[in-house]
Amino acid sequence: MPSPIPVTRLLAKDFGLEFGACSSPLTKTLSGSTLRVPTNKFHGKIAHRLWSSVINWRELQALEPIGCGGFGMVFRGKYFGETVAVKKVRCVKNKLASRQSFWAELNAAHLQHQNVVRVIAATTCTPVHLNTKDNIGTIIMEFAGTLNLQQVIYGLTDPLPVDTCVKYSTDIACALQHLHAHGIIHLDLKPANVLVSEVGVCKLADFGCSFKQTSQSDTVTRLIEIGGTFTHRAPELLKGEEVSPRVDIYSFGITMWQLLTREPPYEGDRQCVLYAVVAYNLRPALTRDVFIPSPLGPACRSLISRCWAGEPSIRPTAHQLLTELSMIL
Repeated sequence: MPSPIPVTRLLAKDFGLEFGACSSPLTKTLSGSTLRVPTNKFHGKIAHRLWSSVINWRELQALEPIGCGGFGMVFRGKYFGETVAVKKVRCVKNKLASRQSFWAELNAAHLQHQNVVRVIAATTCTPVHLNTKDNIGTIIMEFAGTLNLQQVIYGLTDPLPVDTCVKYSTDIACALQHLHAHGIIHLDLKPANVLVSEVGVCKLADFGCSFKQTSQSDTVTRLIEIGGTFTHRAPELLKGEEVSPRVDIYSFGITMWQLLTREPPYEGDRQCVLYAVVAYNLRPALTRDVFIPSPLGPACRSLISRCWAGEPSIRPTAHQLLTELSMIL
C-alpha cells in the first residue's frame, strides 16, 4: 500500500522541526492532521528542496475547475500569487482505495525533475468553512498547462511529425528514468496522464496508482489489482505477478504507438482484450503506414515491439530507452 513519505527523507540534516504525526490510510491519528511544517522555515535553498505538508489556505485563491478523474477534481488557482494546479481527492464508494490514491500521489513529492509534475504542498486537513464530507486530502502542484497528450494525439487535424513523437517519447522516458532511479513505479502511464506545457515539454502526472518499491513483493502484488488502465497494463500485472519498473516500459510502448498512429490501442470487449493480451500476446498492429515510409519508422517499430514484449526481461530499461531514442533522432 502506498504510504506517507518518511519525513527524514525530505529534510535537510540541519533542518529542525516540531511536528505532529503524519496521518495514514490504515492508522487513526489523534489530531487528524498531517505533518506540520512551520511556514517561517521556508526560505532560501530549503524552499527548493522541501515540499510542504501544510497548506496556507489564505494564499490559495481563484480556483476554477479544469478536470476531474476517478478520485477527485483538479482546479487552476493562485498560491502566493503563482498559478498552480490543485487536486482535491474525494472519497468514492471504496474509501480505502481513495485514501490509497491520495497517499500514492505523494510517492514522488520529494522529487524535482523537468519532466515530472512537482508537488508543492499537500494535506489531509481542510478548514471548516471549506470542508466537505467526502474530502480525503488536497494537493497543490505546479501548473503544467491544461493540455494532455491524449488531446494532442486525437485532437489535431494533421498528424504529428515523427520527430515530434520521438521528442515527446524522450521526455516521458526521462521522467521514467528519474522515477525508477528513486524506486518509484508510476503504474498508470498513458497519454491522458502526460501533460504538455505551452513550450512543448511533456510532464508525467497523476501518481494515484504509483508505489515505492519495497522488498515485500506480496504487498506489491496486491496493489496491482486496483491500479492502472487496462489498455496499457502489462501482462504480468494482469496475471497478478510481481511488478517491476518494466511494467512502465510496457505502458510506454503502447503510448509511443499511439503517438505515431493516432489510433486507439484496441477495440472490442474489455475482457476479451485482456484475455488475448495474456493468452495470445495480442498487441496493437505495427503494420501501419507510419512505420514504413519514414526512415525513422523501422527503428520506432523495433523499439516499441521490445517495450511491450511479453517477457519483462526483454524490455529495455528507461536508461536504455533514452539511449535508443537519442539514436533514432
